[in-house]
Amino acid sequence: MKPRSKKQAGRVTGTKKGRAPRAAGARTSGTRSGSAPRSGGVSRGGGRGDSRAPRPDKRELGGTQVEGRQAVREMLIAQRRRVFEILMSNDLDESDVVADILELADAQRVPVRRVPRREIERVARSEAPQGIVAMAAGLPEVDLGDLIRVRPGKRAPFVVAIDGVTDPGNLGAILRSCDGAGVDGVILPRHRAVHVTPTAAKSAAGAAEYVPMAIVGGLPTALKQMKEAGMWIVGLHDAADKSIFELGDLANEPLCVVMGAEGPGLSRLVRERCDVLLSIPMHGSLSSLNVSAATALATYEVLRVREQS
Repeated sequence: MKPRSKKQAGRVTGTKKGRAPRAAGARTSGTRSGSAPRSGGVSRGGGRGDSRAPRPDKRELGGTQVEGRQAVREMLIAQRRRVFEILMSNDLDESDVVADILELADAQRVPVRRVPRREIERVARSEAPQGIVAMAAGLPEVDLGDLIRVRPGKRAPFVVAIDGVTDPGNLGAILRSCDGAGVDGVILPRHRAVHVTPTAAKSAAGAAEYVPMAIVGGLPTALKQMKEAGMWIVGLHDAADKSIFELGDLANEPLCVVMGAEGPGLSRLVRERCDVLLSIPMHGSLSSLNVSAATALATYEVLRVREQS
């Protein structure tokens, strides 16, 4: 698909026709092999009082409680925000990941409290905290304009916008795919959409620390802003008569891929803001993929085209 002028870009609609690198090493399986603990200048938390992390303000995305070994280790490695305290079950088996957490926490002067497992289960908000819960400052929100700005000498910006996704597990998996595919940022609506909960952070396996996220008041308005900035808006829609594999050279342009929630898909106003609607071919009995799986496929297709150009 060759880039066209926006006046030529019509809606691609119709009936669906029948039916993945920045990631490296063991990172795709949820562990980072060869990650050497880094020392840092994070100031010491103030004891138990610091475990009551502050509520996110309007410039934060959540993420004040982080659960699971990989998510906590990546937060310490990234050093993007202050970590107040780590609770660790006193019956936790020593592993490479646990050893990394202890070494990183010591280097960054983050208190680690050994507690009974029942205490971990009491404070945890995800189903399987893996014996570790950390309290931290909220993730910082980035500005939409910074995400979509074209920078001389750099590749065209590539972002993913999420329309109506409310399941935190899906958001976490989406962030993980976006990190692996080199997406520049993820755009989330402020209302009627999930942000970074403990379950989302755990599902992201640390990707929430690396993928910039912007919160917008309304997604249709944000898409209009992106179009005015010269970006192409591609929506994934089951009923589109052209597939994501026909994206072609458009992948090399400033690009936003919009993903809708399972069931309702893209809202009407969001569909109307898209320059092109594309589908994922389905050749089996089911009519669609989970939104996180669809995001992985779409983002890696953009990456594939870009790497071959």
